[in-house]
Amino acid sequence: MDRMRSWMFVPGNSHKMIDKAYGSAADAIMLDLEDGVVPEMKPAARPIVAAALQRPAAPRSPARFVRVNGTQTPDQPLDLDAVVVPGLQGLTVPKVETADEVRLVADRLARLEKERGLKDGSVRLMLAIETAKGLFAAPALAAASPRVIGLMFGAEDFSTDVGLPTVRTGIAREFLYARSQIVYAAASAGVIPVDAVWPDLKDLDGVRRDSEMARALGFLGKSMVHPSHIDPINETFTPSHAEVDFARGLIAEFEKAVRGGTGSISYAGKLVDRPIYARAVATVRLSDRIAQGA
Repeated sequence: MDRMRSWMFVPGNSHKMIDKAYGSAADAIMLDLEDGVVPEMKPAARPIVAAALQRPAAPRSPARFVRVNGTQTPDQPLDLDAVVVPGLQGLTVPKVETADEVRLVADRLARLEKERGLKDGSVRLMLAIETAKGLFAAPALAAASPRVIGLMFGAEDFSTDVGLPTVRTGIAREFLYARSQIVYAAASAGVIPVDAVWPDLKDLDGVRRDSEMARALGFLGKSMVHPSHIDPINETFTPSHAEVDFARGLIAEFEKAVRGGTGSISYAGKLVDRPIYARAVATVRLSDRIAQGA
């Protein structure tokens, strides 16, 4: 899961949308059995999702996740029973608030993997932070199971939980604290922070600006509900040629200085010490992985 920039929700009851998502440039798709499917359609959606997961995967195709229903709902055991099949790479678990919930899902997965001959631990978990309680528990959630690969901000449910207005501000300043907390919680556990959906489907400038803010805060990717948002998100979370060239030059000069016994240098008029060198190395590695389709 090195490519983690774009995570697209896809209604699990729509053959047409699933087909389109499989051929998209999204890094991961989340076949949705929760909010994207009305309650009456959930039973019919489960076999559609299960069949889609088992299709052969093309090179560089999106990672295959399923957003299941919440742990406290009667739907989640039914979801897991249906979708823990070959081809499933992970679950997105909504509205997570306690580490016990994470461990419950992990235990259910372990049992199903064993029963179905799947590799132990092969199904990973992306946890959605969508309430104030979940936000304050985020560090514990991120560390609750080795299956957890990331925390995803669910801004709309979070807004409802804390009583925010229906229409968010253009730069979403009301989410600054929550977004930062999610980034720090993910970093503390060594997992991926993924930002929330930009709700205006036609505002491509808006999704780009929002993605730029998310990247500046430390997010490594962003979720979406519309294919038109894939390219702006991928572009924003991919290091630019200028960034990579700068990082490569910095690395070369710093390593040369270290060989000569110097621990810090000035590069392009900027102080460079080991933490800045480490970020440059990470930038180059990320760029290489994206280019290779890792």
